[in-house]
Amino acid sequence: MNITCDEPLYPSGATKLDIVLYPDPVLKTKGEEITSFDKELKELSQNMLLTMYHAPGIGLAGPQIGISKRIFVLDVDYDRDCIDEENNHYQLSNVNPLVFINPVLRDLEGETTYQEGCLSIPDIFDDVKRFETLVVDYQDIYGNDQSMSADGLLSICIQHENDHLDGILFIEKLSKLKFEFYRKKMIKEKKRLKRNKEDE
Repeated sequence: MNITCDEPLYPSGATKLDIVLYPDPVLKTKGEEITSFDKELKELSQNMLLTMYHAPGIGLAGPQIGISKRIFVLDVDYDRDCIDEENNHYQLSNVNPLVFINPVLRDLEGETTYQEGCLSIPDIFDDVKRFETLVVDYQDIYGNDQSMSADGLLSICIQHENDHLDGILFIEKLSKLKFEFYRKKMIKEKKRLKRNKEDE
């Protein structure tokens, strides 16, 4: 896949990471607080953003790349246009990358429902109830304290990614029947992919 972007905020020099798939145990592990705000953390943030844009997705949390740390990235604003379908070439525009470190949600109000998916649970989508608005307190990549109010898709995405930091997946917010159906489906799919890889 070839992705180009003329905007300076796009992490073009970063490295694309592997996304962990359910039921990998790291997805059920609560992330640890980040205390070191160094060059390594900045590189991790850039790598996560690049991975998210390539997936493509609108959010990605530490556990999804096998790192049990309290960090997630997101961008609910960017556009992704196909330039050359045959050569899998895409152009990004309106990128608005956000990095949240050690986030804490508060003032959660209202109720909304949105059809969610997850990069760690591919090809599965279902309606999830979330709070409509919230405030998130967090640190940026320099360790500075920040606060942001959110509603709409931004609020939904923040809640979804923050759940990942606590080892919670969106399918766990569905009925027990749906959860078991999707859980078994993903386990079966992971076994199939493993067999295919072994046969190569």
